[in-house]
Amino acid sequence: MLNYAGTPPLAAMAETDSRQLIAAELRSLIARIEISVRLVDAAMEPEDDSAILSAISGSTEIVVLDDVTPRYATVGAALNACRAELGNALQNLSESGNPA
Repeated sequence: MLNYAGTPPLAAMAETDSRQLIAAELRSLIARIEISVRLVDAAMEPEDDSAILSAISGSTEIVVLDDVTPRYATVGAALNACRAELGNALQNLSESGNPA
């Protein structure tokens, strides 16, 4: 029998248990990133498309300045990169659990 007294919880777990815990945490992070991506996408959508389109098509002198979309696009790209890297980490973790 192993004595786990005084050992931090993660270090006290069996390797498969800690791998499962890490995988669950990675999945949780991916889900939270996906929620953030949806929020950013929703924030980038114009509130009233018809007003913008009618203003643009009705006059050649209307200029729509949008200084928010580039920042949201940058944030979205960073979140997508994070999601991809976390997906890679999850894949590598699952592959390391399968003996060759």
